[in-house]
Amino acid sequence: MEGDVVEYRIDRQSGIPAYVQIVRQTEQALRMGVLRVGDKLPTAREVVAATAINPNTVFRAYRDLEQAGLVRSRRGLGTFVTRSLARPGAEDDSPLRSELTGWVARARSAGLERDDVLALVTAALDEHEQGHEPEHERHHEHDPGDRGQKQEDA
Repeated sequence: MEGDVVEYRIDRQSGIPAYVQIVRQTEQALRMGVLRVGDKLPTAREVVAATAINPNTVFRAYRDLEQAGLVRSRRGLGTFVTRSLARPGAEDDSPLRSELTGWVARARSAGLERDDVLALVTAALDEHEQGHEPEHERHHEHDPGDRGQKQEDA
């Protein structure tokens, strides 16, 4: 798959179907800015050669991506990215990515395994999302002490 922008890795021990892994890896590459609009995905033959999965698995993944509006297959030419999922700050060269990379290195140096790091990040995201009310529910005129009062009254 020389020259291609993305290389798929299939984890046969994960319990996640290979086509779902391809879809998720493609979506991640789109979010990270690794894949951009106009980029060509590897051919099914290239993916099969690199991963030893059934070609129909690749076709299913690409079909799911096409139905999601992320890629478009052009007979005889290949499958091309039509929409990005990248957000400012998520690119490989962003300051946020750099900070996160440093944090992950410190976590790993402290002896945390991949699943431990994922659990910490997930917990922090959950805590952040639970701690923030939707904009339309915020009461800017109340002081922070009112929040505790509301919980006591509930």
